Amino acid sequence: MPEDLISKKELLDRYAISYGALYRWKRMGLIPEEWFIKKSTVTGQETFFPRSLILERVEWIMSRKDDASLDELVKTLGKAEEEKRYLTIRTPFGDRSFELGDIQAILLDSRDVTREILDILNRK
Repeated sequence: MPEDLISKKELLDRYAISYGALYRWKRMGLIPEEWFIKKSTVTGQETFFPRSLILERVEWIMSRKDDASLDELVKTLGKAEEEKRYLTIRTPFGDRSFELGDIQAILLDSRDVTREILDILNRK
């Protein structure tokens, strides 16, 4: 099943946000680095994002940025992130982290090992 992605251009156009704002949010930690996915396209390399994650996050930022500073949003998000647990897969190509609540299936050689892995993680 291919990932449902949205291009950076489509994201910027959809929310009328600037390239600079998007990368400021990234530098501040409001948007995780691992959500910036580089892919080759016919026009070169483009940046894409996991659609549901980035849309939810941008809407969250946009709905609060007039009432709170970006630094306050970072603190609010940090508190929420501290409560979440993650599974990180480390490969020679880098780390990829997944929030436990977002995992739908973990496959090992086509065998579903989701329940076993989540049981191990939940023992801690």
